[in-house]
Amino acid sequence: MPEAANPRDIVLLVDDSPEALGFLTEALEQSGFSVLIATSGNAALNIADRITPDLILLDAVMPGMDGFDTCTRLKANASVAQVPVVFMTGLTETEHVVRALEAGGVDYLTKPINIDELRARIRVHLSNARSAQSARVALDAAGRHLLAVRGDGTVRWSTPQATRLVNAATGSDDGLAVVAGRIAVWMREREQQGGDKQGSLTLHQAGQTGLQISYLGAIGANEYLFRLTAENGISDDEMLRQHFHLTQRESEVLLWIAKGKSNRDIGEILGLSARTVTKHLEQIYVKLGVENRASAAVKATQVLHGI
Repeated sequence: MPEAANPRDIVLLVDDSPEALGFLTEALEQSGFSVLIATSGNAALNIADRITPDLILLDAVMPGMDGFDTCTRLKANASVAQVPVVFMTGLTETEHVVRALEAGGVDYLTKPINIDELRARIRVHLSNARSAQSARVALDAAGRHLLAVRGDGTVRWSTPQATRLVNAATGSDDGLAVVAGRIAVWMREREQQGGDKQGSLTLHQAGQTGLQISYLGAIGANEYLFRLTAENGISDDEMLRQHFHLTQRESEVLLWIAKGKSNRDIGEILGLSARTVTKHLEQIYVKLGVENRASAAVKATQVLHGI
């Protein structure tokens, strides 16, 4: 009984051998996958520009552009960067395996391909990719202005938007260190008072916008996540809504377009179907007086950054 795949699972199969393509296509389709076929690296790049697959099976040795170069170029495409690439190769020398992984591959299968092993590998990598995508969507949906610190005030990481907001609020190019230090003091005080870390603190600098710092939770051993908000500041989607006279949903869609998200990502973040996202985009184009998403993104970015 073939394994049931998610209906939206699309595998891009790249191989210059007609025999291999026929054999693998039949096996994958019997397992419930939709299969796109490319017989060269250039053909794979052209397909990926139009359709984002869920996984790519890539032959390492092909005439012209080989699999390694194809993978490198595929990974340069933002919409494909997170798609798992599994190499298929008759090359088993360590240098070829290393080259496949360095090019962006997550795994490799040795020819002749064992179909049961292929199905198992695909299942694992699709699951891993979905988990990573869920984490990215959750991070985006929670807000762009995020900061993670250790208990001692060491900055673990910060989103670029949070860094800009902190620097503007503190009037310093090293604002993160100032904010992280204040957070560490606040956490110690909460612990000494016997309370948990729930709540928020506000940072005020003379002549600068106040900064509200809200605790979101622990995300690891000695690692804590905070959301930053400019006090009394207007949100990005509200700014777009007011400027372009958009509906709330249209402004949310436009905001994610400005962030470079695909229709598929936007649908997952906002809980919309791809068709609904497209309908919102049609209205956005009319209200902005543009014809495509690139022009809409430019206009939105100009408003958000005061250009």
